[in-house]
Amino acid sequence: MTEMVIVDSNNILSTPPSRKPWPGVRTPIGRVHGSFDSFAKVIAMTTSSDLASGTSRVTLSEVAELAGVSLSTISKVLNGRTDVSSSTRAKVEALLAEHGYLRRNAGQTRTQLLEVVFHELESAWAMEIIRGVKDVAAEHGMSVVLTESGSRHAPGPEWIESVMRRRPVGVVLVFSDLPPEYRDRLRSRAIPFVIIDPAGDPSPDVPSVGSANWSGGLIATRHLIELGHTRIAAISGPEDMMCSHARIDGFRSAMTSAGLPINPDWVRFGNFHIEGGSLNGRELLSSPDRPTAIFAGSDLQALGVLDAARALGLRVPDDFSLVGYDDIPLAKWVSPTLTTVHQPLRRMAEEASRLVIRMSRAPLETVPRMDLATTLVIRESTAPPAAA
Repeated sequence: MTEMVIVDSNNILSTPPSRKPWPGVRTPIGRVHGSFDSFAKVIAMTTSSDLASGTSRVTLSEVAELAGVSLSTISKVLNGRTDVSSSTRAKVEALLAEHGYLRRNAGQTRTQLLEVVFHELESAWAMEIIRGVKDVAAEHGMSVVLTESGSRHAPGPEWIESVMRRRPVGVVLVFSDLPPEYRDRLRSRAIPFVIIDPAGDPSPDVPSVGSANWSGGLIATRHLIELGHTRIAAISGPEDMMCSHARIDGFRSAMTSAGLPINPDWVRFGNFHIEGGSLNGRELLSSPDRPTAIFAGSDLQALGVLDAARALGLRVPDDFSLVGYDDIPLAKWVSPTLTTVHQPLRRMAEEASRLVIRMSRAPLETVPRMDLATTLVIRESTAPPAAA
């Protein structure tokens, strides 16, 4: 189920009214300009008269004949109507793409909205992305459409139907990839898109902005090794996400380069959330032969490890050191303040937003793939190991 709100370019929305606030994060309340259903009704529907054949040598009537459908069905496909079967829609859109149909006066009919799509919004991580998109939207006099849909791998089918009606300037997606049929439909309506911090390896034709996950895992582990730790555990994110493996690979590289053994039981995959850190942290720290340091693959998981440590009567960094990942604002307010890998979330969102706006104005010669650098931020949660 998709939940959508609009964020005014001068404000930022914390949550839809029906949802709980993000835990541990304070955000100013922005103005909600309408619910998902009401907004969908007020967006002006476009008509087939908005199409131009461009370099095509056939008319829409001829496309209809080639597809074996009526002209009204062609119009429904072009306008994003839902009362067309998926097979018919795919056939029509393939023919339109083959003959180079593009919308005429796209800049005049397009709504001045920049859309950002998540599979979940309940985290401080998401708030940093939203702030970055909002800042760029404000620079260009746009508002932001904030949508929650699907799983971490792709938005749900209801989203593609609704975005075809909204026709935003562009879409910033926080997913592993975008299914080919979604890409084709967005391109058929000249709606550019960029994936931010892809969890997997996006297709070669998909623009993306990410960060150096392997380097992040490497510098976090090297910091612990330089402090004198040799017994180091790691808790990364979901096992089906490439960024989780990249951070673990960086951890392994640092350990191997230092000639240190890696205990396979100390390499864990969590969920990037507090509960993942709490569960794995409790298991790791309950052992009498516990690690002296833990690299958590996200700040939220690091907070979960802190919670587990307190429940077990352990202190950070006296009893063990802890490094997080992301550098969310909460990292400098917890006690002890969290040593972490700074992932430039807001800048990633800004770069993705600027890229999608540029793509809306002119096609790019190459498909951009951008990885921003990660850096270590040393705070109070790491120290040399206690003497045996």
